[in-house]
Amino acid sequence: MEEHLRRVVDLLREERGEPPLSASQPVEDVRRQFRALCNVRPAGPASDVLLEAQNAFLQEETRTRGVEDVSLFSFTNRVALWQGDITRLSADAIVNACNAQLLGCFQPLHGCIDNVIHTWAGIQVRRDCDLRMKGGQLPTGDVVSTSAYNLPSRNIFHTVGPIVRDNAPSMSDAEALASCYRNSLDLANDMGLATIAFCCISTGVYGYPQDQAADVAVRTVREWVADHGSGPQVIFNVFLDRDWELYEHVLS
Repeated sequence: MEEHLRRVVDLLREERGEPPLSASQPVEDVRRQFRALCNVRPAGPASDVLLEAQNAFLQEETRTRGVEDVSLFSFTNRVALWQGDITRLSADAIVNACNAQLLGCFQPLHGCIDNVIHTWAGIQVRRDCDLRMKGGQLPTGDVVSTSAYNLPSRNIFHTVGPIVRDNAPSMSDAEALASCYRNSLDLANDMGLATIAFCCISTGVYGYPQDQAADVAVRTVREWVADHGSGPQVIFNVFLDRDWELYEHVLS
């Protein structure tokens, strides 16, 4: 794995006109540089050599980090709750809470889910989104699908949640958030997908209070499931302990 990692970092540096890394560079520093270089890389095409090296590293990384087989999850009324890294799930689709440009997070090593998903899926995702958007912006609540490339999931659903001011979501904010869930479920159903995993859309830097966001998410999904005789099984994926507690409470 280390050989592939150093190779892809050197190729990313070469794109920028920078010299190769020193062979003595600690591997953890090289990993951080890989992620940072992917984060700031523009959405242009990549050479076959770069993509081959990146894919080799990311696929090894996926195997090393481990894949969570969602078929083994316990679903109640087609809904399950799971805590962990969404990029390890083998769901047919994972939902990314993205910005309106769909270009991912350009801040190196940022902890947002948009950054993490783009990093471990591969630089192809930013390219695909750029070609799809053509410089435009995705309306809040809408959804766009891309391949998940090097992730164990098959697809990434990119959706733009509402930005909440002063920790006080309006009725229109709540409806926009609900639209993210409904439109994602509609798209998954249209595509014939069996499973879809949702992150906690619009929480974090977008300012939607976690408890209220959980209420909207669970209510919307339950209404959709009740209205459809068939459709994908739904996984609420949480990362923080606080979100686990909130979703466990709402679901019960």
